[in-house]
Amino acid sequence: MAKIDSWQNALKQLDDAAKILKLDPGIHAMLATPKKVLTVSIPVKMDNGKIKVFTGYRSQHNDFRGPHKGGIRYHPGVTLEEVKALSMWMTWKCAIVDVPFGGGKGGIICDPKRMSAGEKERMTRRYAYAISEIIGPGKDIPAPDVYTTGKEMAQIMDVYSALHGQAEPAVITGKPLSVGGSLARNVATGLGVAYCVREAAKKLKLKLKGAKVVIQGYGNAGTFSAEYLEKIGAKIIAVSDSKGSIINPKGLDSKKVLDYKNKHGSVVGYPGSKKITTEQLLTTPCDILVPAALENQITPNIAKNIKCKIIAEAANGPTTPEADTILFKKRIMVIPDILANSGGVCISYLEWVQNLQRYYWTFDEVAKKMEEHIVRGFNDTYNLAQKHKVDMRKGSMVLAVSRVLESFEARGLWP
Repeated sequence: MAKIDSWQNALKQLDDAAKILKLDPGIHAMLATPKKVLTVSIPVKMDNGKIKVFTGYRSQHNDFRGPHKGGIRYHPGVTLEEVKALSMWMTWKCAIVDVPFGGGKGGIICDPKRMSAGEKERMTRRYAYAISEIIGPGKDIPAPDVYTTGKEMAQIMDVYSALHGQAEPAVITGKPLSVGGSLARNVATGLGVAYCVREAAKKLKLKLKGAKVVIQGYGNAGTFSAEYLEKIGAKIIAVSDSKGSIINPKGLDSKKVLDYKNKHGSVVGYPGSKKITTEQLLTTPCDILVPAALENQITPNIAKNIKCKIIAEAANGPTTPEADTILFKKRIMVIPDILANSGGVCISYLEWVQNLQRYYWTFDEVAKKMEEHIVRGFNDTYNLAQKHKVDMRKGSMVLAVSRVLESFEARGLWP
């Protein structure tokens, strides 16, 4: 199957919003073009003494509402088009939950699973040095993403701080607590997904106690989505990771599955479960489906056979535009990625605020502030979707583009 172009998907989503809003063609073109895209060469001395050159990117999509914000991913499949798309989605995500950031995203083409800790650190620091001129607390604030953690964020902060001659924790978020990280950051995406599912269930009058949940991807977003959905009464019946998918219609204990994965390297083989294919996982009859893996997992062929009431997109771009049309006709509520997985950027914003003022809040304080942003964003999106008789993705895009446009009109175009 030909690889689906995330950038074209992002442009198509913007086109849909532009038609509803009757957007001026010039403004449409401006929003469809990243403000700046940087490609950098990253020479690294490997453990065998040889130099290997990696390619890295940083896309800064839009800053009408504030500094650029977005993660950095390490993956063999990183492309310039993917990074551009993800930076655009970050612009919309920040606008939907009303945090004062614009979109950014970065990535390095590499296979971190085949690199030593020392090689990854040297690559990280070299990348930080290469992008240091375009990042900063008031310019662009990166964060973790696929196969990056607080460890890499601390290393980037250290490089930036050394170059500027002072400690500057606000240059990056998702850091360890010991260097200015925020409580609730590790659970942010999954907790945000649970908040969105809770609000969606209210609209659909779906009882969450005993509601069946399927989760694709059992990394950070998937595991904490499972944990918090369990806490509000739902039952996890199927999960997957990069090595396979499992199901137990009677229910799975999310924490025990995670313990098994940590011990054995995969969820596959968990006692009492049956191994199934990815397609079987996605089309398992359930109430709530949480795609928490990579992009373009729900294609038209998959969408035709999906049997659920709510899809909460913990991953970025898991549903293709063609599949969206099918799901809307089937009356399945899709909580789009730019809303469903916005918990991370909400906590990142709160971490940045704490760093700037050097004052830190408790877990409950941070979680409450995040909940307020997400619930307001969900309700604003739902109301617009109902008003325009469109799906939640188009509703979220109309909301996001309207807010970005409002900032542009207030600021004007100069020179």
